[in-house]
Amino acid sequence: MTATTAADPRFGAARQVADAVLLEGYVLYPYRASAAKNRLRWQFGVLVPPAWGPAHDEHSSQQTELLMEPKADATLTVELRFLHAQRRTVLRALEDGTFTATEELHLPDRVLVPWDEGAEERVELRLPVTELTGHGTAVPFRRPARETTEDVTDADGRTVGRLVRRTEEIEGVLRLRAVELDGAYRVFRLTAVVENTSPWAPADGGADDREAALPRSLVAAHLLLGLDSGSFLSMTDPPEWARPAVAACVNRHTWPVLAGADGRADVVLSSPIILEDHPAIAPESAGAMYDATEIDEILALRTAALTEQEKREARGTDPRAAAVVDLADSLPPEVLERLHGAVRSLREVTGEVPTLTEIPAEESVFRPDTPWWDPAGAAAPEPGPVSVDGVPVGPGSRVRLRPGARRTDAQDLFLHGRSAHVEAVLHDVDGGVHLAVTVEDDPGADIRREQGRFLYFQPDEVTPLEDA
Repeated sequence: MTATTAADPRFGAARQVADAVLLEGYVLYPYRASAAKNRLRWQFGVLVPPAWGPAHDEHSSQQTELLMEPKADATLTVELRFLHAQRRTVLRALEDGTFTATEELHLPDRVLVPWDEGAEERVELRLPVTELTGHGTAVPFRRPARETTEDVTDADGRTVGRLVRRTEEIEGVLRLRAVELDGAYRVFRLTAVVENTSPWAPADGGADDREAALPRSLVAAHLLLGLDSGSFLSMTDPPEWARPAVAACVNRHTWPVLAGADGRADVVLSSPIILEDHPAIAPESAGAMYDATEIDEILALRTAALTEQEKREARGTDPRAAAVVDLADSLPPEVLERLHGAVRSLREVTGEVPTLTEIPAEESVFRPDTPWWDPAGAAAPEPGPVSVDGVPVGPGSRVRLRPGARRTDAQDLFLHGRSAHVEAVLHDVDGGVHLAVTVEDDPGADIRREQGRFLYFQPDEVTPLEDA
């Protein structure tokens, strides 16, 4: 077994997604420590000290199980990655040369405040698959406690403050084991367990103090696994013969997916966030926004719209938050335009498209050159009556509602059996017909009618009534 001295090149394509997993929810818009959403952090893949976790519904280990088909001399590369929370305090310089703790240190471009930063940690190893059989192997790791200081200077180079970063000790173990399965194919079940084994415990034996446990936790812990010869099997879409073995795999607090380029199966990302095989960052993304359910365009525009004071607070919160603010301020219009939307389902059509006269008579239908819903096309279908049970139903008709024939909104189910007035007959771009209605005896019907806020049902969800 050897420790790797450089990142495995096979992980290159997967690392961008792994970085997003590592920093998912790290600091949320508006990227200020004072924001309520940034006061309860570190939600994904947190492995806490075992003495603290069980009583607080948090776990100290995660387990990955998956199937692989290694060749005879295959070597497995493993990279455990996590964030180590380090507590940053802010000191103000006094005239006598000493320092005192402060909640805010104002500088021209930022406002420094106390904050928990995340330092990336890695445990890397490479070993032959044959060494994982039998009892497997256990690789303990330790990150010692440390303290660093950084002087803060003003524009004239004078020391006006100091940042003190304290990191607590973390201990853990990475356990790996491979078991060859019976069958027609040479398949192994690989089990990888990551444990936080830190001996720390709350001083009173059970204090509900997550802030004290976090600096001793593995945050956003995840694994990158790579085979130099052989392949992994998909856990979401395995071959038919492997489905029973895949179903028997036990994954706790993490989920493995094939990573890297499509068509390759030599790299796996095991993530505390559920992903699909071959996840990828959208090519339009200009940079990391560190926000769960990230929507680049909205976040970029809203970040650029922050006041100068808010931007100073964000820059002083964290270097990563400062980078987001600078990125939003520097995005040119053409980049923002690319963020507005992308269509990925289009494909090139080759060959000539036959005209209407070239289509056989039995296949011919009327297809106008321009769809009716195109602004340059013909007018939309007339909003005239539609036939329901042989009865014409149109604006002014009375109908009885009977939702449920289709997947109707749950709120509409409460209207079953109520009578309603048809206000309009609408056609969608797919040729569907919708009846816009107002419910009789609804005190707000006049307001709905005035504002055009109707309820919508399809013809098979109503029964015609005689007009009053």
